[in-house]
Amino acid sequence: MAVDTILSSDLAVNIVYPFLLVFVLIFAILQKTKILGEDKRQIDALISLAIALIFVAFGWATDIVVGMMPYLVIAVVSLLVFLVLWGFVAADKDGLKIEPWVKYGVMIIAAIVVVVALVVATGQWETVWNSLVRNEEMSNIWTNVILLLVIGGAILVVVLSGKKGSGDK
Repeated sequence: MAVDTILSSDLAVNIVYPFLLVFVLIFAILQKTKILGEDKRQIDALISLAIALIFVAFGWATDIVVGMMPYLVIAVVSLLVFLVLWGFVAADKDGLKIEPWVKYGVMIIAAIVVVVALVVATGQWETVWNSLVRNEEMSNIWTNVILLLVIGGAILVVVLSGKKGSGDK
């Protein structure tokens, strides 16, 4: 059971949060780009305030931003999880050198783990699993994918073993 608080009220969600988001973003952009000149914080703040107030005056604009925010947060959290998993392997610590192929292999596995975790967390695992595995059309596609992977693996083995053999003459 969800508890309504002041943080989840319509006033906060539809006016205060979009206002703060737009104000901070516009202010940061004006500060970073220095469009109005160096050390013009007050002017940047006033322009940001005016733009943010105009923004929240139009309900359709705030509805778009409020509707997009949950997806943005999910994407950012998913990216953070991926970067944490990648950081475990990519960081060189105490002189431990990890081969590049291991790093990229773990990166691919981490990406797959994050995608699967996201699908499971959204409750869509059963739908995705049924459409990928239990669908008769997809079983033909999976057969072809596995065949192509086996052929690609065989070609890779031949190419890599050919490079080693040519240098041994």
